[in-house]
Amino acid sequence: MSDIVRRDPRKDWIARNRLHPQHLEVLAELGQGAASEWMGPAGIVRRNPHAVGFMGPNGIKRIDRSGVQQGAGGGGAAKSTAQSKPLVEIESPAFLVAVVPDMAGGRLSGHDRDLLGLARQLADADPDARGAVLAVVYGEHKEDGFGEAGVDRLLTLDDPRFDGFAPEARLGALLAVEEAWTPRHWLVPDSKLGGADLGRRLAARLGERPATGVWQLEPDATAELGWQCTARGAAATIDIQRPLPRITLALEECAEPVDDNRHAAEALSLPRELPSPISRIEDLGQVPVDPSGVALAEAEFILSAGNGIRDWDGFHTAAEVLGATEGASRVAVDDGFMARDRQVGATGTWVTARVYVAVGISGAIQHLQGIQTCDKVVAINMDPGCDMIKRADLAVIGDSAEVLGSLVAMVKQQREEKRDAA
Repeated sequence: MSDIVRRDPRKDWIARNRLHPQHLEVLAELGQGAASEWMGPAGIVRRNPHAVGFMGPNGIKRIDRSGVQQGAGGGGAAKSTAQSKPLVEIESPAFLVAVVPDMAGGRLSGHDRDLLGLARQLADADPDARGAVLAVVYGEHKEDGFGEAGVDRLLTLDDPRFDGFAPEARLGALLAVEEAWTPRHWLVPDSKLGGADLGRRLAARLGERPATGVWQLEPDATAELGWQCTARGAAATIDIQRPLPRITLALEECAEPVDDNRHAAEALSLPRELPSPISRIEDLGQVPVDPSGVALAEAEFILSAGNGIRDWDGFHTAAEVLGATEGASRVAVDDGFMARDRQVGATGTWVTARVYVAVGISGAIQHLQGIQTCDKVVAINMDPGCDMIKRADLAVIGDSAEVLGSLVAMVKQQREEKRDAA
């Protein structure tokens, strides 16, 4: 049976508002304590910033969702840090936890890393009968940090049949995994990038009742699999608690990413070749979309302008050439250079871009809050000590007009060379 927990909107608001005088009192009343979690703007699950994270600019505690600050990034120093972590090898696991990451852009996203952190909770709960985390990845990828993300076994299905929108072929591969290893748990991201659709298809084919919108797990000895899950329901207005089923579709920030060790990520292969399915779906390819018409909340690549921009024509040209969606700080919007719907931050739009380029933005706390779930942040600024530079994964110190001009020239040159080669 599912238990429905109705939420008090006013208490939820106080729990999200760190400055409210009753903030800590309400957290204690909700039983969330220092490690609390709640629903934030646009239905995104938020965590109590007082509880976990690392010290960021001006002594503000930040949450490292991607593991970059702990060494999961692609830089040389990060790789060195990752190699220094203890290696965990599980030779004969008691069971498998299968994870199907979205792998947007060929790399693990923040959502994927959260999901792998959730898988590690399930796999490591019993020290006497540890499980292994199996990641199922489709097509070619650019990721080299599966081990640091908590993967014990890696199955890469590199076949043209999985390219593009191919849910039937991908489902057939998951059924082959089910037949070969029968994982105890299936974890899929509840996302618009394909995970939500694929997870529901898998549940229907296996005859399972999946749990969707899951954001929290708790041990429960009375449940069949030993766990109880909490999921969002009724347009994210209530929490629904139920025993954890075999197939789980989880939201972002469902767990902390792995950051304290690295796993073997041992390559696996299916015991037999996959049959060639007769597809009832024909993929006609992607439809070109004008980046300027993409809503900020849905944009994957954002070029954002701040008070440091002087050449606005050059900024708009750069966004057009790079194929980026334009964003702006509150100062740029208040000064009339950008429309109000282009404002990024806690007082504007919370964005979840894979790449966020901040040009001439100093990094006010409201702006940093609005970009905290972006995978990669690039900052272009004249001030090496500003908060945006400290927050960025890659920082460029220099005049914004010169940097953007050089970048545009480089992109145009590369396109010309490809055109001539063709």
